[in-house]
Amino acid sequence: MGVAVRQSFPSSLSVIAVAVAGLICLPVLLVTYLALSTDRSVWGRLWITRIPELLANTGSLALSVAAGTFLLGVSLAWLVVRYDFPGRRTWEWALALPLAMPTYVLAYVYSYLLGSGGPFPLFPPHSFAGVTLVMTLDTFPFVYLLTRAALLNFNVSFEEVARVCGTSRVRVWLRVTLPLLRPAIVAGLSLVILYVVSDFGAVSLLRYQTFTYAVYQQVTGRYDHAAASILSLLLVLSALIFLLAERWFRQRSRFYQTTGRYRASQRKRCRLLGTILVTGYLALVLGVSFGAPAWLLLRWSVGAVAEGALDSRFLGFVWNSVLLSGLAATAAVVIGTPLAYLATRWPSRLNQLCFQAAYVGYVLPGPVGALALLLLFSHLAPFWYGTALVLIIAYIVHFLPAGLQTMEPALQQVTPNLEEASRSLGFGTLRTLWRVTLPLVRGGFVAAWVLMFLQCMKELPATLLLRPVGFDTLAVRVWLEASEEYYQLAAPSALLIVVMTLPALLLLVSKDWRAA
Repeated sequence: MGVAVRQSFPSSLSVIAVAVAGLICLPVLLVTYLALSTDRSVWGRLWITRIPELLANTGSLALSVAAGTFLLGVSLAWLVVRYDFPGRRTWEWALALPLAMPTYVLAYVYSYLLGSGGPFPLFPPHSFAGVTLVMTLDTFPFVYLLTRAALLNFNVSFEEVARVCGTSRVRVWLRVTLPLLRPAIVAGLSLVILYVVSDFGAVSLLRYQTFTYAVYQQVTGRYDHAAASILSLLLVLSALIFLLAERWFRQRSRFYQTTGRYRASQRKRCRLLGTILVTGYLALVLGVSFGAPAWLLLRWSVGAVAEGALDSRFLGFVWNSVLLSGLAATAAVVIGTPLAYLATRWPSRLNQLCFQAAYVGYVLPGPVGALALLLLFSHLAPFWYGTALVLIIAYIVHFLPAGLQTMEPALQQVTPNLEEASRSLGFGTLRTLWRVTLPLVRGGFVAAWVLMFLQCMKELPATLLLRPVGFDTLAVRVWLEASEEYYQLAAPSALLIVVMTLPALLLLVSKDWRAA
């Protein structure tokens, strides 16, 4: 009887899952259709005037940032794992703090620091070097965290065998250690490159032409939706090709522990000079990536508060951000539940396909998704165009994958026997889901809600393009004030975004630490 109950198919949930997956895929399908149906003359014009420059700018920026994050992330992970020095455990989690700083916040801080009137006019911030610096400082924790985790699980016996054979330390690192760390490093660099390719905040504030900034300009400045759809399609294809290449590379780069002789590395204790050099290097990296920007935001915010910046308008921006983010995160959890539930309990091809389709947001940068929804609602449902509903849908499409990554493991930890027992007592699928499953996965679902809520709080490009008239959020105010170089006015909103992001980041880091 138990088997018969397990095989009963919840058709109602499947219908909902298919409908949700179809709606989520609709924006990218619409962009593809519009781009391919555009006249060839538009393709030719863009190919002559914009596409080569955008390909070169986006590709060179991604490669330069990847190189910078590789050097920073791997060296920092190596120091905190292989060496012992005072304050090491504090540095371990502190080096992840730059993830709490949105790129547009860091970009506007460095516009001041490197600008002509700033304290460090070393080079123009509105340049390739300026964008590379900002993106590198903001994204190196991706490489650091993954490399650190790989080093903690590294079998030091491989290195010892190489040294016994007479190989120098440098050759051991290049020929043994680095190849074994390659999957983790590649995974970190992949996150960095996808982040750079889809970023809008930093490149727009620093006036650096990439695909995302060009799409925004085509939509808002020239109102050329055909050209914007072509650039969007090229951007989505670039991200998709890179994701497939990265997955193929990682499948060919898997390493396994083949013997039981695992030995973790012993940390080498630093002497006084070594401690000073290592601590100085860590302090320099953390200072320029998080410490100095946070201190500037705090100083500017104090000045802004003294001048009465925290008025009813500011509270309105906070309310708009919290309201939109809360509604979007709640709706995403409700929408994602049938997708994750069916993919976990009934992993048929259809259910797996619906689940994977929900991840389309990963290859859909913010400006592209916003463009698709703008065209979709302006043609099919103009009465909803310009309302907060469209913006909430954009948030769901873009951030649902982040929530599903937490919801699916939470469901997998609940044994199906409990649900079968419930159904054997006469409860239907929906009632079992409500009375048995959801209470058991409540912690994981709350974490998914928090994660999506914070992502929505920081979201910028879709909010700029789709927000109702006069409906500004904290992220929008940071971008608008920083664009006009009103650094002090932008500071309270930016600081509040950073402070609200910190708890989720520390929760993420604490889980990683417990695993270590």
